[in-house]
Amino acid sequence: MNDFSQGSVKKRIIEQAIPLTLAQIVQLLYNMVDRIYIGHLPETGDLALTGVGITFPIIVLIAAFTGLFGNGAVPLFSITRGNKRDDEAENIMGNAFTLLMIAAVLLFAVCYLFRRPILFLFGASEASYEYADQYLQIYLFGTVCSMMATGMNGFINAQGFPRVGMLTTVVGAVINIVLDPVFIFGFHMGVQGAALATVISQAVSAVWVFRFLTGKKAILKLKKECFRLEAERVKRMVSLGIPSFVMQGSNCLVQVVCNNSLQTYGGDLYVGIMTVLNSVREMISLPVMGISSGSQPVLGYNYGAGEKERVKEGIRFMTLIGSVYTVFAWLVVLLIPQYIFRIFSNDELMIAEGAKALSVYFFGFVFMSFQFAGQSTFQGLGKSKKAIFFSLLRKVIIVVPLTLLLPVLGFGVNGVFLAEPISNVIGGLICFVTMWRTVYKRL
Repeated sequence: MNDFSQGSVKKRIIEQAIPLTLAQIVQLLYNMVDRIYIGHLPETGDLALTGVGITFPIIVLIAAFTGLFGNGAVPLFSITRGNKRDDEAENIMGNAFTLLMIAAVLLFAVCYLFRRPILFLFGASEASYEYADQYLQIYLFGTVCSMMATGMNGFINAQGFPRVGMLTTVVGAVINIVLDPVFIFGFHMGVQGAALATVISQAVSAVWVFRFLTGKKAILKLKKECFRLEAERVKRMVSLGIPSFVMQGSNCLVQVVCNNSLQTYGGDLYVGIMTVLNSVREMISLPVMGISSGSQPVLGYNYGAGEKERVKEGIRFMTLIGSVYTVFAWLVVLLIPQYIFRIFSNDELMIAEGAKALSVYFFGFVFMSFQFAGQSTFQGLGKSKKAIFFSLLRKVIIVVPLTLLLPVLGFGVNGVFLAEPISNVIGGLICFVTMWRTVYKRL
């Protein structure tokens, strides 16, 4: 059933969230499997892992532009579908495709041509630059496919085909998992092999998305006549996508600041540790992100259809499930930090120091559920200004200053890791309370 105003709200959210979560888990394997294999390379594993970590802000930057046009268009697409304006919904999807392709070509050109200064700006040392450059110069060739697969997949989910959306990433990730050891160890390509496997898998996912959206099963199709950009439509799409862009862009900024601070106060070892922390954070955030992402089309559709009580029920359910899960995930991280770190490295020093950092970095992780709930509600209902503000608040206004200030005050590298839990508590609570008072109470 593709009408989100019918049936149980909880069931509709779960139907969306489970396949989306599985898809996001598989999507994460694109990069995480690379890092796991690279971290276990004989002799050079830890330094190679640090080098790949240096490229992380660029990967996040590509994701930010994907979110700007993809995540910005999908809520508008859902609201328009709820209003029964299918022709306009198809125009929104076509315009999103055009914008994603333009952005992909420009990002590839800039990042490829200027990758050396960019990598040093992002925290590379002379030792880690070699591995970062080897990975990036191949990875960038998959930019168009990555943005196509990720940015357009949301339109499959928003039409009520979450299982098909899940298969987009499952197919690509399985190929990546199979090819990684072949290229990295079998062909002795190291980090270049990891990048090549990722590019091939992204290409397969992109073809999968394109074929579905232009095929017979799609309710609303990707059509050439919808590719032509219309200024007012683009403005509305971008305004809704800016929160996602700001969130991802601020993640990029935070990572750059963290890498440079860690390089200054700890060196390549701690930049490598942060690479693992990012991987773990991505991994354990996925279920709550899946619930949030699965809620957005349901909230947006019902909001467009005037079903306010169903919107309120969806917000309550999303918040409860997210809170319960994040408490559980927090406890797991606190209990077995060394076991988690051994997934990524065999180096005893990195494991010992990384386990300490992991316990600090994830302290108070439960408060992230409130950030996700508030942010998803604002974005799903088209409240772009509030979504933008709270994206900026946690990362740019709180994390970046703390990351720069706490190490100077004598906390050293621990100051970098402390900035995250402090921002979770302050930013998460403010975002949720504001959403509850200004949106939920007024529905």
